[in-house]
Amino acid sequence: MPYTFDRRNKADAPSFHQLYLPIYRAMHGMPTLDSRGYRPLKMTFEDQLKALIFFHLEEHTSAQHLLQVLEEDDFARDVIAPEDGIKKSSFAEAINSRGLEQLAHIYQNLQTQAVDVLPKEHDEIGDLIGIDGSLIDASLSMHWADYRKGSKKAKVHLGFDLNHSIPRKIFLSDGKGAERPFVSMILSPGQTGVMDRGYQAHDRFDQWQEKGKHFVCRIKASTRKKHIKDNDINPDSNIFYDAIVLLGTPGVNQTEKPLRLVGFTVDGKKYWVATSRYDLTAEQIAFIYKLRWDIEKFFAWWKRHLRVYHLIARSEYGLMVQILSGLITYLLLAIYCREMHNEKVSIKRVRELRIKIQNETRIASSDIARSNFENHQISNCYAST
Repeated sequence: MPYTFDRRNKADAPSFHQLYLPIYRAMHGMPTLDSRGYRPLKMTFEDQLKALIFFHLEEHTSAQHLLQVLEEDDFARDVIAPEDGIKKSSFAEAINSRGLEQLAHIYQNLQTQAVDVLPKEHDEIGDLIGIDGSLIDASLSMHWADYRKGSKKAKVHLGFDLNHSIPRKIFLSDGKGAERPFVSMILSPGQTGVMDRGYQAHDRFDQWQEKGKHFVCRIKASTRKKHIKDNDINPDSNIFYDAIVLLGTPGVNQTEKPLRLVGFTVDGKKYWVATSRYDLTAEQIAFIYKLRWDIEKFFAWWKRHLRVYHLIARSEYGLMVQILSGLITYLLLAIYCREMHNEKVSIKRVRELRIKIQNETRIASSDIARSNFENHQISNCYAST
C-alpha cells in the first residue's frame, strides 16, 4: 500500500512545511509500516516522524513535555499530532518498537538531497569522513547499555562528511563498545577517515591500506618509528617531519605496510599524524587533521540545540529511533538554511524558524477566531430579524 502524505493545515504553517518538504521526496520507495494484528495504528509513521522532528526542533526535554505540547499547543495539535491525539502508552510503543526501517530509508535519501544542495568544500583533497564516538548518559534500567558499575551509557559511532558538513553512517553500541572496529563499517574504499589518537591501531592501519580505505590518524608521540625514507619539507611551513616509516615495536605491534608520518606544530604543540595519503603535501595533511574538529563541533551543536540526548526511549531500538530522527532533523535544517538563506546551519537561523512558525500559528489562530466571531455576529443578525 503506497503512502499518502499528510498535508493538513499547510497554509497555516508554511515555514514548517517548507522545512518538512524534503521528507515527501525521501519517502518514495519507503517500505510500508503496517500494524501488528488487526488493530489499526494509533499513530501513523508520519505522525511519529513529525512528532520526533518537532521534539528536536523545539528543544523539548522529555516525552511528557512533548505530549503535553501536542495536546495543548494549537500548532502542535493541528499540524503535528495525530487527528485523534496520542496517549503516552501509544507514543512509547511506537518509539520503542517500530519505524526504524522507515527512518533509515528517509535518512539515506535525505543525505542524497543534502549533497545535491550543499556546496562541496575541499574537493581537491578527496572524500573526507571524520570519525568519532560520543557517549550518551543512560538510565540504570537500560541494562543493555553497559559501561561500569553504577553507571549506564550508550555510545554513538558516527561518520561525518567533512566536505558537505553533514552526518553519514551511524552505529550504536553500549558505552564500553570499542571504537576502532567501526572505522571499517563507516569508511568506503577511496574515502579518507580522519581520526584522533583513540583510533591508533597498527594492525588496522595495515587492513585499511589493503582495502583501499585511506586514513589521517593522530598517533601518540611516544610511538616507535622505523625510518625508511625522508620527504622534502618546506622550511617556511609548520611541518617539522615528513617521512615513510613503519610504526610500532618489531615482533610485537609493528605495521607490516609502510605508511607516511607527518609531524607539525600548532601554537607550539606538536602533532604526529599517520596517513596513507601520499598524493598530498604535508601541509594538506595537517589541514585535513584540523578539519577533524568539525565532527566535535557537530556533536556539541547537535546535543545542545536539538536536545538529541534527552532520552524519550529506553530500549536500544528506541534510542536508535531517537538518534536517527535527530540526524534527520539536522539534515532538514541543513537543506532549509542553504535553500532559504544560502548559509550553513546556525542556531540563529533555527531560532528564527521557530519564531516564524509560532507567529504563523498565532496569525492563523487569530484569523480563525475573527472568522468565528463574524459568523456568530451574522447569525445573531439573522436571528433578530
